Amino acid sequence: MSKSPVETVERAFAAALYAQDDAGLDAGASLIAADASGWGPVGQVLLSRGQAYVRQAWERGWQPADVLRLVRRDLDPRHQRITEDLFAAEGRRYARLPARWTAHEAWWGGDESYAEQLARREKADRFALATAVLEVLRLLIRLPSIEPVGPVPGDPADLPEAAHMEPRMLARIRALLAKAEATNFPEEAEALSAKAQELMARHTVDEALLAVRGGGPAQTPGACRIGVEPPYEEAKAVLLDAVATANRCRAVWNSSFEFSTVVGFESDLEAVELLYTSLLVQGTAAMTRAEAGQRAGGRKRTKTFRQSFLLAYASRLGHRLAETAEHAAEAAADEAAGTADSAGLLPALVARDVAVGERAEEMFPRTTTTRLRGATDHAGWQDGTAAADAAQMGRRRPEVPSRRR
Repeated sequence: MSKSPVETVERAFAAALYAQDDAGLDAGASLIAADASGWGPVGQVLLSRGQAYVRQAWERGWQPADVLRLVRRDLDPRHQRITEDLFAAEGRRYARLPARWTAHEAWWGGDESYAEQLARREKADRFALATAVLEVLRLLIRLPSIEPVGPVPGDPADLPEAAHMEPRMLARIRALLAKAEATNFPEEAEALSAKAQELMARHTVDEALLAVRGGGPAQTPGACRIGVEPPYEEAKAVLLDAVATANRCRAVWNSSFEFSTVVGFESDLEAVELLYTSLLVQGTAAMTRAEAGQRAGGRKRTKTFRQSFLLAYASRLGHRLAETAEHAAEAAADEAAGTADSAGLLPALVARDVAVGERAEEMFPRTTTTRLRGATDHAGWQDGTAAADAAQMGRRRPEVPSRRR
C-alpha cells in the first residue's frame, strides 16, 4: 500500500535530518522524489513542516537575516531562495512583523502549487530539490538557542514602542553619509562623516535632556544584530565596536555566527547601523584606491595588506569617532550651562551608560577578549591610518578591544 505524503515526509525526515552524513540525506531525498502521490502534495507537506522549523528558529532567538547569513556561508543560492520561501510561508500568519524583521513574499499562490512552481523556478528535478529542502531544514533544526534581541512575530501588539530617531534627523544623517560615500575627495568625506557623527551624538544628548525634564515615555536599552562577515571579519568587528562605543552602545562579536550584537537605546542603535555601514563602504573604497596606488608603484598587494589596512582604519577611527562624540556632548553641556537642565545632564548621560552596560551584562554574562591577528603589512597599516584620517573625527581615546562571545 502506498504511503501518504505525510508518511513519506516523516520517513524522509527520520533518514535525513538527524544523520551526521549525507547518505541519510540521499535516502530521504529519494523517498520524497519517488512519492506516488505526486510532487505537489508532498511539496505542500514539506512547506508546512518547514514553517514549523522556521518558527522554532524564531523562538530560539534567530531572525531572518541571521539565518540567511549562515545559509549563504554553508550552502548555496538555491538554498537561500528556498529558505526565503519558508520565511514567507511562516510570515503570512502574522498581521505585522517586528522592527528590523525582514519581510519575504509568498510568490507561489496556493501552497498546493508550490512544489511545481519551485521546480520551474529552479529548473531542477525532484531529487535535487528534495535534497536542497532537506539541507535547509537540517540547518534550521541544528540552530542552537541564542540571546533574543527583540520580540518574535505574534508577540502582543501592545509592546512598548521604542523611541526612534526623529525622521528628519535620520534623513539628514543618511544624506550626509551618502554624500561621504559618493565623494572622491577625502577632506569632503571627512567633513560629511564628522557632521553625521556630531548629529548622532547631539541627538543622544537631546534624549538625555528630555529625560531630565521628565518628558517622553520611559525608555530601556534594546539590542540588534549586525552582520560581520568574511573577509577581514576581525577588522570589521573592531570597526563596529568603535562605532558602537562612540554612540554609547556595547558590541559583542560572535565570530561563529558572523554577527555582532549591539546593545543600546533604540535611536543610538539606528545611528550605529547607519554609521558602521557607511564607514565600511568608505573604508573598502579607500582600500581599493590604496591597492591601485601600490600596484602602480610596482608592488603586488596581498591579503595581509588588506587585513592591515582595515585594522588600521578601524583602530584610528575608534579614536576619532570618540572625540567627535565627546565634543558634541561638551558643546551641549555648554549650551545648557546656567539653565535648569545643566545639573541633570551629566547624571542623565551616565544613567544611560549604566543602563546599557547592565543590559549587556545581563545578555552576555560571559565574554572573552579576542587576540586579533597581527597587522603585518606596514604599507597597509600606513594607508589604512591615512584613510581613517580622511574619513572621520579627531582626538585620542584608549583602544577598544573586540569582545567575542
